[in-house]
Amino acid sequence: MEMEREQGEMGKSVMCVLTDPEGTTLGGTMYLPQNVGPLQLQQIVNTLLKNEEKLPYAFYISNQELLVPLGTYLEKNRVSMEKTLSIVYQPQAVFRIRPVNRCSATIAGHTEAVLSVAFSPDGRQLASGSGDTTVRLWDLNTQTPMFTCTGHKNWVLCIAWSPDGKHLVSGSKSGELQCWDPQTGKPASNPLTGHKKWITGISWEPVHLNAPCRRFVSASKDGDARIWDISLKKCVICLCGHTLAVTCVKWGGDGVVYTGSQDCTIKIWETSQGKLIRELKGHGHWVNSLALSTEYVLRTGAFDRTGKEYSSPEEMKKVALERYYKMKGNAPERLVSGSDDFTMFLWEPAVSKHHKVRMTGHQQLVNHVYFSPDGQWVASASFDKSVKLWNGTTGEFIAAFRGHVGPVYQISWSADSRLLLSGSKDSTLKVWDIRTKKLKQDLPGHADEVYAVDWSPDGEKVASGGKDRVLKLWMG
Repeated sequence: MEMEREQGEMGKSVMCVLTDPEGTTLGGTMYLPQNVGPLQLQQIVNTLLKNEEKLPYAFYISNQELLVPLGTYLEKNRVSMEKTLSIVYQPQAVFRIRPVNRCSATIAGHTEAVLSVAFSPDGRQLASGSGDTTVRLWDLNTQTPMFTCTGHKNWVLCIAWSPDGKHLVSGSKSGELQCWDPQTGKPASNPLTGHKKWITGISWEPVHLNAPCRRFVSASKDGDARIWDISLKKCVICLCGHTLAVTCVKWGGDGVVYTGSQDCTIKIWETSQGKLIRELKGHGHWVNSLALSTEYVLRTGAFDRTGKEYSSPEEMKKVALERYYKMKGNAPERLVSGSDDFTMFLWEPAVSKHHKVRMTGHQQLVNHVYFSPDGQWVASASFDKSVKLWNGTTGEFIAAFRGHVGPVYQISWSADSRLLLSGSKDSTLKVWDIRTKKLKQDLPGHADEVYAVDWSPDGEKVASGGKDRVLKLWMG
């Protein structure tokens, strides 16, 4: 009897189609037994993709992760057996990052608020910029200050590591930029001057396009973005055309520069002469933040979790290029913009000047947007005290993370794309679990507003800084 019933159950198969996040089908329509679950689906996908190494995948049906057999899912969600079930497969990181849960060091040193924190691409060094006009480099092994970089005359508003890890650039409220040697903490040249107002963002040319790293782009409140060459020690191209302050800038993997502005537009520039290629319009208020789907591989270049060292810039460039293409796949680079108009737009700038989707739901301005390292998710931080999660390919809303009692200033992802970190005016950091869509860890400890957070590319550590002038390191 049991045997017959089981065969009966098996007999009822589900018509399924497997697709990648971009919607490309894998292997056509399939009839699968009802008792097939995520584990069997993983085997099917690995076989169809002819993966030599078996890779982990997660499966989604209308944006909900499938965690049960197909039959159970159909019953629970009252889905008709007659319909073809579309299942999206998403590659997962092979490694797993431990959630941070304790403060391992509180490092004093800055005499004013810490406004920015950034780990080096290999995760071995940490830099911070402060209202006390200094940049500091910290030794992560001993958790003590290593160098204090002095030379700025005003608040240090932003810092950026070159993706080969050889340089650090900082930008100040008075508009000058300074390039530092992270090995000595000494300036690599005189201050780079040209901007008339404060620096709002810095982004380096990807190492897969040019190694060793020489060029970076800066954005300023004066309405211009400038491309600098550190070996020539000067501005080589001025990207002029915005009518109001440029608030954010990203150097994309295809070699173009994206600038977002208070004039409500996003402009795309080519980087050999600085010609305007395209203008993205749609926002009804200031553009505050831009994020690229390839950002994590652009930031880390050739470095991955193995800590491999490279003997030459050529080798670094080759590995970085492989990582970039592997991450990007056949899909175009995606861009998300967050605005004072409470909305976000998802764009595919290489394909169209029109947005792919408008993302609504925040009740206040969107302060920071960030793609997960695998490009699967977009997270947004808002002054409405929430962090929201969206599908990185379709722009569909997935979940709202509530728990902060003040505006959320900045967010950062764990390297495996499974955890999200947020820092808020309410003086706490919070770690959110992407799978359960719940708070994983509450990290109080700062005495005042947390302005800056960063999760190290190797996943081991989190750094935070804010109004209380201290730098905190958190571990798992």
